[in-house]
Amino acid sequence: MTERARAIAAKVESFVRETVVPYEKDPRATSHGPTGDLVDELRGKARAAGVLTPHILPDGSHLTQRETAIVLIKSGLSPLGPVAVNTMAPDEGNMYMIGKLGTAEHKRRFLDQLIAGESRSAFFMTEPAGDGGAGSDPSMMKTTCRLDGNHWVINGRKAFITGADGAKVGIIMAKSEDGACMFLVDLPDPAIRIERVLETIDSSMPGGHSIVTIDNLRVPADQMMGASGEGFQYAQVRLSPARLSHCMRWLGCAIRAQEIATAYACTREAFGKKLIDHEGVGFMLAENMIDLQQSELMIDWCAGVLDSGSLGTTESSMAKVAVSEALYRVADRCVQVMGGTGVSGDTVVEQIFREIRAFRIYDGPTEVHKWSLAKKIKRDHAKAHAA
Repeated sequence: MTERARAIAAKVESFVRETVVPYEKDPRATSHGPTGDLVDELRGKARAAGVLTPHILPDGSHLTQRETAIVLIKSGLSPLGPVAVNTMAPDEGNMYMIGKLGTAEHKRRFLDQLIAGESRSAFFMTEPAGDGGAGSDPSMMKTTCRLDGNHWVINGRKAFITGADGAKVGIIMAKSEDGACMFLVDLPDPAIRIERVLETIDSSMPGGHSIVTIDNLRVPADQMMGASGEGFQYAQVRLSPARLSHCMRWLGCAIRAQEIATAYACTREAFGKKLIDHEGVGFMLAENMIDLQQSELMIDWCAGVLDSGSLGTTESSMAKVAVSEALYRVADRCVQVMGGTGVSGDTVVEQIFREIRAFRIYDGPTEVHKWSLAKKIKRDHAKAHAA
């Protein structure tokens, strides 16, 4: 690991522990995520501390994925940490994709404000199940786009759009006659209407998760990223790193939950001795230590694959399954170790448990990734045994 990454990670950790953690009880951290003024306040402090958007260097270059991992893990030590230092989803993934695929004008108009932490973004892909639209299967996309002069006209509905409420930059996926397309848009726009912000199990992402109607949205043709029909291909550039960065951030949260549960077990007494000395409790914390170490190693391995230039589709699916399931076990055990305190809001452990439970679904449910891996196993077997 490079010294620059270690130095950045150390600064981020100090900032999150000393400055961000006290905000966890702030009433502006609502069930739909931290409010806009809380986001602005936290980012102002991160900017002053020199830790805003720490994974992107002043010259615009990006840390490697392995370097990014140790920085984002530290940012995740609080559910508010990624929001504060601007490493939160969907912004982190959107910045990565615009940086890789956007034109110079796209970067000037849309990327610069995100890197500066001056605005948030939303990625419009998932659609309502009741409409028969795209969920885990993006090929089911119902949202359409058609060329009208020098504009594309977009119509459809989207669901579970993280951060749409309050975002200033949108990336919209729609289907033309050629196939999937991807557009950059300014938000808000009167043609994009938030029907409602959903009540969900998690609460760390600003703006929450919305159901959105897109009604005759006109987008200049030069705001399409790439070419018509190549949207799914471009989305792959985002998907693998985004899956992995989720693993990084939630590993930080799980580490924090383990710290809190350990402190509780080492100080709370029951039946004549500390909880840690009861084998049933001590073993749970030991199992957590194992899961945390394995998660860190899986993240580092997948990051190395991405740094080699590979899309890492298979590897990121494996990492996403392994890490999300392991961290859920960690968070669940932490709640169990702490008993009644673990299910209360007296510590952040209860929130971390909820956030990580949602992580098992976001960016592809465990079962979808396993199904994809099983199909690859079948393909590889057929190829190896072809006549």
